[in-house]
Amino acid sequence: MGSASAWKRWGVGLLLDRWGWLVASVLGLLEAKESAAREAVERVRDEVARIAAVLEEAERVLERLVIAREAVVEVLSEPAGRALDVVKDKAVAAAMAGSPVPRQSGQLARAVPAPDYQRIIPVLETEAAEGRDRVRAEDLAVALGPEVVPAKIEGVRSRAKRLAERGWITGHQSGEFSAVTP
Repeated sequence: MGSASAWKRWGVGLLLDRWGWLVASVLGLLEAKESAAREAVERVRDEVARIAAVLEEAERVLERLVIAREAVVEVLSEPAGRALDVVKDKAVAAAMAGSPVPRQSGQLARAVPAPDYQRIIPVLETEAAEGRDRVRAEDLAVALGPEVVPAKIEGVRSRAKRLAERGWITGHQSGEFSAVTP
């Protein structure tokens, strides 16, 4: 077949011999097949990663459904009287259902409103004990936190208004608030 210098590479896997004939190169053909196999492996890896993500999400959904089913079975297997004992007070049940501030019925503990609302009541009680019956929202904001900016003052004012509407504190037309007197 001649010396190696007589062969010229003619594309992938083909050589041109000294007489002008195209001859297949075994190494060139193997390199081409190896390259195609690498591309196929990468495509399969990408598909496996996509399927793994879909599987992970499906497993999370399944886990949530299993937990929900177990909770329902547990609740339904309890005697009816025991389930009613868990929720003793209608107002507490309303607060648990998502209301940050239920209506005050005189029987509710101070811990029933959401924590941001709970912090306002003792400030007003302290101010009343010191002889200052009415407190402005700005003064409440100063007493509640280190940062007093207009947005924080408006947030405190909004929470205090909601507490006043629900009977936890007293709101005055002047925009001031005071503790409820027993």
